[in-house]
Amino acid sequence: MIDLKAGIVIKSTDLLNDSFFEHTTILIVQHNEEGSLGFVTNKSFGKSLHELIEFNQNVPFPLMDGGPVDRDHLFVLHNRPDLIEGGEKVPNGFYFGGKMEQVIEAINDGGATQQEIQIFIGYCGWDSGELEAELKEGSWTFN
Repeated sequence: MIDLKAGIVIKSTDLLNDSFFEHTTILIVQHNEEGSLGFVTNKSFGKSLHELIEFNQNVPFPLMDGGPVDRDHLFVLHNRPDLIEGGEKVPNGFYFGGKMEQVIEAINDGGATQQEIQIFIGYCGWDSGELEAELKEGSWTFN
């Protein structure tokens, strides 16, 4: 029985070498009957938030490469519900999402650090049963 749920961390195996997922660690933030959603937590996007045109007035803040899906949007994980409203609690103490204006304010005024907020470009997503099948075949292990 695979105990897959929000808050767990999975790590890619050698079966995923030579793919986007080579040497990746993913935090699953949603898992339900429709599927799973997570973010790669160990790959930098190679750019800073202030390098994006719409955020060019911001202080430098690193962006993470969250995954190959929907790379046109930013996604946020944080552990500062006292500063950022509207996030969905993930069982590991983080919150997924929230008011982006408050995220930017917390970054710009120094109220939150890189350890408290991570901003991702893209995410990882699986339809119902897909991630379970990939775990069974050995593409992922629980970290």
